[in-house]
Amino acid sequence: MFLGNNKLTRPTLLIDQHKCVDNIVRMVAKAAKNDVRLRAHFKTHQSAQIGEWIRSQGVVSIAVSSVKMAGYFANHDWNDITIAFPFNIHEIPVINVIDPQVLLQLTFLSSEVIEKTDAGLTRVVEAMIKIDTGYHRTGIAYNDFQCIAKVHKAITQAKNITFRGFLAHAGHSYYESSIEMIQKIHEQTRNRMLGLQARYPDAELSIGDTPCCSVLDDFIGVTEIRPGNFVFYDISQYSIGSCTMDQIAVCLAVPVVAAHPEERKVVIHGGAVHLSKDHIAMDDGSKNFGQVVKLHNQGWGQPLTDWSVSSLSQEHGILKSASEKAFNKIKVGDFIGILPIHSCLTADAMKGYLTLEGLSLEHLEGTNYK
Repeated sequence: MFLGNNKLTRPTLLIDQHKCVDNIVRMVAKAAKNDVRLRAHFKTHQSAQIGEWIRSQGVVSIAVSSVKMAGYFANHDWNDITIAFPFNIHEIPVINVIDPQVLLQLTFLSSEVIEKTDAGLTRVVEAMIKIDTGYHRTGIAYNDFQCIAKVHKAITQAKNITFRGFLAHAGHSYYESSIEMIQKIHEQTRNRMLGLQARYPDAELSIGDTPCCSVLDDFIGVTEIRPGNFVFYDISQYSIGSCTMDQIAVCLAVPVVAAHPEERKVVIHGGAVHLSKDHIAMDDGSKNFGQVVKLHNQGWGQPLTDWSVSSLSQEHGILKSASEKAFNKIKVGDFIGILPIHSCLTADAMKGYLTLEGLSLEHLEGTNYK
């Protein structure tokens, strides 16, 4: 299979730039309509070039999930960066070498970390206090006012850290399958954050997850939203109603390396090291590790519903066909496409992209298709 001047030879993560930019434009318009800042989370794509597609739509503030990622995007002229992950004090020296002109927000949830960080900093940073509004992954409980006050006091007493606001992530929205439940989680998150703003009137409120930001259209009272997966979307997002199938902007192209007619299965070079082992549960109790599509030089078509990605090991993927007719249409040597269950993990695993026009895009970790 050829894309531009590239002949595919190995698992390759394809990106449809037009779909990706459309996704960006749609989220930018939603933020503008609600008069909130779009702080796009770059953990999904981790690419300087894709970042430029976002910047071209007027976005100037970003979130990242690591100090390393913050340094990478600071080096690509992003000047307002939130590290939306509890700060690791061992990386203070890395923070100190990031250009001090970059407005940098660190995420805290204990006074001890704030004190140790402040003591080691040689530059000024801002602080976001991490709040747990119901996801229960990490953060200070939204109603633990004593702990929040202690952390806030530590920030006000610091020399190199100033208070900016509260940050929350309603990650439990990813486990819902109805717009009504996503809306309930969103309203709960927003209301709990607004309760904190009543106690700290100058605090910015930062929320955002792709399901809530995609499905809903009411962000009154918050300062900013931080969706990330919206640039690509994936099968998980499709399954909960965040996007349409046509809005999924990445697809893993994989070669078929073996066929087993007696079992109506084919083996692909595309396993857990390419797709991750994220899956969704099917109605019959089986696991689905991706959606099979047919590739063409203009991208990919609609899902081949007679096929499923039934299992993954490290490098192998097993596709099973529901019918002999469907099985006979795929041959050893063909390239087929897999729409990922979780595009963030697939992008991180593949560490590079190839546009449908054949342009190789870099990734933070620096793997290009050449």
